[in-house]
Amino acid sequence: MKRSLHVYAPLLAATAVVILTTGCRRPQMQRCVDEQNRVVDDHFCQANGQQQPVQNGSGVVYYPTYRYYYGGGGSYAPGTIVTGGDYTPMAGASYSTGTTRGGFGSSHGGGGGEGGGGGE
Repeated sequence: MKRSLHVYAPLLAATAVVILTTGCRRPQMQRCVDEQNRVVDDHFCQANGQQQPVQNGSGVVYYPTYRYYYGGGGSYAPGTIVTGGDYTPMAGASYSTGTTRGGFGSSHGGGGGEGGGGGE
């Protein structure tokens, strides 16, 4: 009886690890953000390089930079500040934009690049 317990315990643990690391992963968040890491509508990242100039409070005209922010916590709500993630997607991770079409979220693999440039 002891012998079978020694064989099944590691096999059971290995199976649990495989299930937890593959089948139960939820997509991480992918959000379009501005220079202050505030969430903005996705169309800004999709149209990067084609934005209209913006005038700030001092009268200076500039072209805003938008890029995707991967992972982290928070929400998809415009104006929300993002933290805990990165501007570069992690290899092998899947991301959800939070865009809903017919009740299902839009997601894709983590192989995409940034939605924009900008100094870091």
